[in-house]
Order: sequence, then C-alpha cells, then structure tokens
Amino acid sequence: MPRIAKYAIVLMLAGLVVAVSFALLSATSKGGSKDPVEKLATGTLAKLDVSQRGEGMSDATFEGPDGTEATLADFKGKVTLVNFWATWCGPCEREMPSLAALESAKGSDNFQVIAISVDATEDKDYAIQRLQELTGGVLDFYFAPPENWDVVYDAGARGFPTTIIYDANGEEIARLSGEAQWDSYEAAALIDTITD
Repeated sequence: MPRIAKYAIVLMLAGLVVAVSFALLSATSKGGSKDPVEKLATGTLAKLDVSQRGEGMSDATFEGPDGTEATLADFKGKVTLVNFWATWCGPCEREMPSLAALESAKGSDNFQVIAISVDATEDKDYAIQRLQELTGGVLDFYFAPPENWDVVYDAGARGFPTTIIYDANGEEIARLSGEAQWDSYEAAALIDTITD
C-alpha cells in the first residue's frame, strides 16, 4: 500500500473520530438551546426546568420573619428565588449555605433569596435555629407548616428541596427540584442573566 494511502486512511479515521465526538457533545449539551436560561442548565444546575415558565406566583399566605402573614406577591418588583426546605431534609440543609452565599453575592433591590421552611409547627424554633446556623443569619426565616402548605401545593413542589425562580412580575422563570450548589458559577451566571 502506498505511503500516501496510509496517511489518508489515518486522516479519515481522525476526522471521523472528531465528527462523532462533536455530534455526541452537541446532542448531550444544552448548547443548542436558544433560551439563555436553559443554556445555563449545566453542572450543578443540570436539572433546571423551564417547562413551567410564565406560571404565576401563588397568592397563598405563609408566615414572614416578623410573624405576620406574607405572600409571594410581597416580593414582586424583584427577581425572587424561593426555596422550600425542611430541617429533616438532608439535601435541604446541605444546600442552605450556598443559598446564603448567593444572597450575599447577588442580593439587591433586584434579587432576593426567600427560604420557606415547611417544618411542623412544633419544630419551628428548631428550624429558626438551624437556618441561623446554616446561613449565618443571611437569610430571613419564612414558615409554612404542613397545615398551611397551600403555597407549597400551589407552587407545584413535588418534594424538598424545591427552588423556583420568579421574575419581577411574579411569573416563573425556572425551577429546580433537588439539591444544587447555588454558590456555583452557573448559579451566579443564571441570576446575572435573569436580572440584566
């Protein structure tokens, strides 16, 4: 076999490997999406779901930090990341420090993290203590015990933690069911994309 034919075969095989690799990477990444939020569903935010985009906030009440009634509508006018969590939920507790870090880094007049505890009424004091320990006091304590889970049901939370991001008009942008690293590059880029 002539020497040039050997080189041609090697080059064709190398080209085939590159083409197959590119096709596989394109098929498994979000890079082909035109949606800037969906493009950021990578790494720790790979489970980010935009399928309910445009759904409105619940008008159900829950308890605010000062013990008075609050609703999600109280936060209209800014992008709001709402996290439903509980002390009995290991993934909830693991991600809480990263939510506090996100609030510290990105919290402003345009963005706020709201952590709503879904613990039982008899566990409220412990939940307040845990939130303080896990976040260093960065996040305020909001409370929706099981007898007041309308806000949880209306939001469509199917488990905990569930995090839903609403735009300034109170419409859902995206949600993530399960644990995430909210102090990651992807999370910071997501909030920057939404608030810009």
